[in-house]
Amino acid sequence: MDTLFIIITVILLCLGVAGSLVPGIPGPPLAYGSILILHLFTNYNSSKEFLIIWGIVVIVVSFADNWMQVYGVKKFGGSKKAVIGSILGLFAGIVIPIPFGFIIGPLFGAFIGALLESGNEITKAIKIAAGSFIGLLTGTILKLAMSLYLVIKYINITLFNSA
Repeated sequence: MDTLFIIITVILLCLGVAGSLVPGIPGPPLAYGSILILHLFTNYNSSKEFLIIWGIVVIVVSFADNWMQVYGVKKFGGSKKAVIGSILGLFAGIVIPIPFGFIIGPLFGAFIGALLESGNEITKAIKIAAGSFIGLLTGTILKLAMSLYLVIKYINITLFNSA
């Protein structure tokens, strides 16, 4: 039975790492879920402190990721229309099947929103779109780092039974 759960948790870990790079897939929660399933349904255990602390960290990182893009837009001078454009662009980038749409969408959306609110000041709109990109990139790096850390912990748990 452990083998089945190992397979399931490895799939969840892979989805967790992929989800750190692709919006719409909750990367860190999936990676954490694999460790939680491993703990609950197999003989590979983690300490309760580890599970609680990293559960909280996953929640914080998930909220921070969603906040980073909005913060980047606002930090670079954007306001409501640029933020809305960035969010709409993210959804459009996920839905429209173009390469790297999840990067191009928010960038383009923030640019259009910034143009609308700034009265066609292209330089300001480019700066605000760069803020959107930096926020997206920061959130992605944060999620990826966390998911990769959880992969390392998973390997430690399964090979050395220590977390």
